[in-house]
Amino acid sequence: MTALDNIPENQNFLNPLNFVFQVKKLPHVKFFIQSINIPGISLSPTAQANPFVSIPKGGDHIAFDELQLSFKVDEDMENWKEIYNWIKGVGFPNRFDEYAELKNVPPLSGLGLISDISLLVLSSSRNPIFDIVFRDAQPITLSSLIFDTKLQDVNCLTATATFKYLSYSINDA
Repeated sequence: MTALDNIPENQNFLNPLNFVFQVKKLPHVKFFIQSINIPGISLSPTAQANPFVSIPKGGDHIAFDELQLSFKVDEDMENWKEIYNWIKGVGFPNRFDEYAELKNVPPLSGLGLISDISLLVLSSSRNPIFDIVFRDAQPITLSSLIFDTKLQDVNCLTATATFKYLSYSINDA
């Protein structure tokens, strides 16, 4: 076997600018997205009992890191309010029927308490490579917005949202 046998077919690097983010419940966020991560995954090891040494074995529960995205906030704050209302409806509604409205939405509609998130990763020629689907996601944090009259330059407000989800899968596009 020579070094020439190990040359990969595709020698292009993955471009961090080539992605499309989609959540049915957050239509105003898609256009303003700045960054999103593919969360890490870990498997906590277990130890097999042995009179001499503990033998490490693969664990039995996978842990997924949180999904984080940042986005520019539009002038009407529609994208920020979408996430705000989602968190508020799940965690601290003003009326019992606010939670019931979210809970009674058909689960597969993507408009209820939870929603699937899709991250479509594109090739260097902007063709879909694979789709990462985060199942049963819901936001757990939304960053604050700071208005500041002391700024020298006008900077657009950026917000960050963090999501928990059941699992994610990577599917060929």
